[in-house]
Amino acid sequence: MAQFKRGDFSTCDAPRPGRPKTITTLGIIDQIHELILENRWISAKSIAEQLGISRDRVGSITHEDLDMRKLPAKWVPKCLNADQKRQRCQSSEQLLELFRHDPNDFLWRLVTMDETWLNHYDPETKQQSMEWWHSGSPCPKKFRV
Repeated sequence: MAQFKRGDFSTCDAPRPGRPKTITTLGIIDQIHELILENRWISAKSIAEQLGISRDRVGSITHEDLDMRKLPAKWVPKCLNADQKRQRCQSSEQLLELFRHDPNDFLWRLVTMDETWLNHYDPETKQQSMEWWHSGSPCPKKFRV
């Protein structure tokens, strides 16, 4: 208001002291994208240290400009090949046919094995399995061993 009373009708921002806002340039965006494509597990902190910019700026660029998110791997029980999948389908169809043939006698003829409890230890945590992906990409998969 004081500047207006003095006759200053300028609508442009005056230069101010402090850090210039030239961090978000196409060059920086491309560098961040290249780092992510080289290593999808790279952290925003590591990117910030390599490029000499703030971690918040890296987060802003990856989310807003590159439209990328860091997604954890989706746990799936097993990685089956085509033959194993086919064999499971055939076994299921045979069991279903036996059930259709005689539903009352089906459970008496079905033989199962004893269950054995095994402890499973997976040293990689959900946080460690997180990777950078574009927002439209499907989640990466991690198979249990």
